Amino acid sequence: METKSVSQVSEHGGQRADVIVEAAGRLFFAPGSVRVSMDDLARELGMSKKTIYRHFPDKRSLLAAVLDRQFAAVERTLATAAQDAQGQPFDVRVQRFLLAAGSELGRIGAAQLAAGRGDAMLRQYVEQRVDTVVYRRLDELFRDGHRQGLLPAPPELLSEITRGALERLLTSQLPRELDRTAADLLRATVDTVLYGAIRPPHSGHPGTGDEQLEAVIPTARDEEVGP
Repeated sequence: METKSVSQVSEHGGQRADVIVEAAGRLFFAPGSVRVSMDDLARELGMSKKTIYRHFPDKRSLLAAVLDRQFAAVERTLATAAQDAQGQPFDVRVQRFLLAAGSELGRIGAAQLAAGRGDAMLRQYVEQRVDTVVYRRLDELFRDGHRQGLLPAPPELLSEITRGALERLLTSQLPRELDRTAADLLRATVDTVLYGAIRPPHSGHPGTGDEQLEAVIPTARDEEVGP
């Protein structure tokens, strides 16, 4: 009878754990999903709960593993967005980072999780991961712009404004009411904030001058103003 080595057993167990985590992510965090039990997960996987508990002692540890995988994907996406924007004007770098962050956080439902889905420990975990993966990088990006003399406004202020806009748009009904995606409205918000805050590095820099700000926030013409 053929026996398996310790490494083969470990590899097989790791593969099974990956399968469990993947299925749990599909079920537990699917858009509009109701409360999913471990029995539901066992039926989905075609395995016993005892087998699942052999890899994850409780539902909380399984959810943490799902979140770890999701935030690892978010981190990879943001790193790619930052790398692709290297050498671009500062406002373009900020835009691409925020739009990638908004898209990824919306995909995994991070705002809803942090706002109340799941138990308190998991909500705190989500908040900490969002802060580490997204907001600390955003803060450093604004500080870098300030050091370069591109941001006359305090970077801490811009961080608070963009944090609030990002979190609000992910949970707001406004995108649906305006028939726009959250990413569309986030882009408009970022444009409005940044074009008024970023100091162009030299005259004639496209996209950051007064003419661009006027394009983002139109002003009434004198002849259109009534008595």
